[in-house]
Amino acid sequence: MAKTFRPWDVDQAWLLPASIHDFVPPEHPAHLVRDVVRGELDLAAIVSAYEEERGQPPYHPAMMVALLLYAYSRGVYSSRQIARGCEERLDFQAVTALNRPDFRTISDFRKRHLPALADLFKQVLRLCRRAGLVGFGHVALDGTKIKANASKHKAMSYGRMVEAEDELAGEIAAWLERAAAADAAEDAEHGDDRRGDEVPDWMREKQKRLERIRAAKGELEAEAKAAAEAKAAEPQRYRGGRKPKHPPGIPKPRAQRNFTDPDSQIMIGRDGFIQAYNAQAAVDGHRQIILAHRLSNNPDDHAALVPLVDGVTANTGRKPTEISGDAGFCSEANLTELGARNIRAYLATGRAGHPAGSAVKPKGGPLVQAMRAKLKRAGYRSRYRLRKQIVEPVFGQIKQARGFRQFLLRGINKVAAEWALVCTAHNLSKLITA
Repeated sequence: MAKTFRPWDVDQAWLLPASIHDFVPPEHPAHLVRDVVRGELDLAAIVSAYEEERGQPPYHPAMMVALLLYAYSRGVYSSRQIARGCEERLDFQAVTALNRPDFRTISDFRKRHLPALADLFKQVLRLCRRAGLVGFGHVALDGTKIKANASKHKAMSYGRMVEAEDELAGEIAAWLERAAAADAAEDAEHGDDRRGDEVPDWMREKQKRLERIRAAKGELEAEAKAAAEAKAAEPQRYRGGRKPKHPPGIPKPRAQRNFTDPDSQIMIGRDGFIQAYNAQAAVDGHRQIILAHRLSNNPDDHAALVPLVDGVTANTGRKPTEISGDAGFCSEANLTELGARNIRAYLATGRAGHPAGSAVKPKGGPLVQAMRAKLKRAGYRSRYRLRKQIVEPVFGQIKQARGFRQFLLRGINKVAAEWALVCTAHNLSKLITA
């Protein structure tokens, strides 16, 4: 007896349209993200931008927001990949209701409404609090280096800029002299009806490179001059020691500027030196919800602690009870600020400058020394141990599970908004799986 199979008729026409809700199971995240955006988020800042009556009707802003947030929560970030998902994936079609925006529409929508999309972080965080996912007990801080949309090979040091500027200027001057001589010879041979002074493409590229080098060199010089003026305005104190080898107001020869994304910096990561930004987050210990985020082009984390702590208070209206962070956040000034805010701190102090029992003064000020003794006294029971199991898994979920390892946008303001969108998608993922 022949086996009976289920029908498979690819040419079967539907008499009635299928329901979008039947594309994926009812508990699928696509339905949850779509319904959260439709029913819970205030999109007035985005919708109000559509006032023009002329032209074709645009895609619904709520649908575009839901599409972006869902794509980010599933580890899809490229506008081309998102557009391909709208054509090939049922879960994307369940979000868009079979709408298929092209990649340029998705990219332009993200660029146009980037600040408003970044502001959705607070609304999603508010939903997480309402769902009981935030405990305000222990909050862990950390930063991770994420590649910029630029190659480290497109960066040049100030010392090399000075050399390259002179070399290129000399080459271009020599080319212009040869071009003028060639023009004179051609005029004598062919007459005066031909111009013969058009700049060739190879020379135009050299000229553009010289202009970029001079612009980057000027930016570095302006920054060095501003830093020197700010330092000169401070009260002078004699601290002894040698005089600085490098004169103030002039960039150091090793100071670098990237031509593709000038705001990004070369930082040390797991894979060596990369052109990157420092993405930082404050994560609640209850369900790993991001309470505050920050992005910097400074590889050091010292300056991030106070903004992150104040960001938690600004976003939630409450301050955390405990704060933990690695040695990058520990400094005398930061411990003073946490003490003024009455927040218990558990910050790693790094390796001691001198071995135990040494007669030499230990490394760090009195607060750092007290923190070192506090962590050592508690041993493995110290609350600092919570840091690794709170904040590091969040970066693992973002970078490894969802594959976000490089920013798509350029410029620190745009990249900061993109990081906010990534953090919003993380919290939304926690909300829909709670």
